[in-house]
Amino acid sequence: MLRFAVFASGEGTNLQSIIDAVQKKEIHADLVLVFSNRKKANALKRAEAAGIETLHLNRKDYASPQSYERDIVIHLKEHRIDFLVTAGYMKLFTGFFVKQYPNKIINVHPSLLPAFKGRRGIKDTFTYAAKLGGVTIHFVNEKMDNGPMIIQESIRIHENETLESFEARIHEVEHRVFPQAIQMFALGRLKIKGRKVRILDQPPRINQ
Repeated sequence: MLRFAVFASGEGTNLQSIIDAVQKKEIHADLVLVFSNRKKANALKRAEAAGIETLHLNRKDYASPQSYERDIVIHLKEHRIDFLVTAGYMKLFTGFFVKQYPNKIINVHPSLLPAFKGRRGIKDTFTYAAKLGGVTIHFVNEKMDNGPMIIQESIRIHENETLESFEARIHEVEHRVFPQAIQMFALGRLKIKGRKVRILDQPPRINQ
C-alpha cells in the first residue's frame, strides 16, 4: 500500500475529509505524515487527534528555499513517502522539490482552472461575477496552479448568493471530490500524457 503525506497551512478542513476517507477505507493508502509551515496550524491538531505524525519546519530558520525544501525531503524519505497531497498549503514549491516527486503531488484548487489562480480563488470567482464556480484537482508542477487536471466540478452561482454561502458550497465539493482523486491515484488509475489525465476504468496489471 502506498504511503502519503499531506501538506497544509491552515484550518485543515480538506485534511479532515482525507483523514475521514482513509479511516473509512475509501482511500487505499496510508496517511503517515502531515506537514505544515505554520506551527499553530489547526491542521496539525487535526492530525494529532487522529494519531498521525506531524512535522513543522519554519522557513525563517533556513538560508534559502532550497535548503528548507531539502530538509523537508529528508524527512519525507525517512518516512518512505510515495506521493504528496497539498490541502491549503500556502507555499509554492521550487523546481528542486517538484523533481523529487514528479507527477506525484496532488493539489486542490477552489476555482475552475485556468481561471482565478492563486490563494483567493473563491473570492476572485465571486467578485468577478462569474456564472460558474467550481473545484479543480490537479497535479503540481513548477508553475502555480498549472499542472495537469484530474477532476473539475462546477457549481452555478445563484443570483442571491453571498460570498459566505458560495464558499461553503465550494468546500462541500472539495471535501467530496478530493478524496476521490487521491483514491484514483492510489489505485493506479491515473495516466498522464502531456497535459491530459486519463482515468482508467481498472488499474494496470502488475506482473509479479
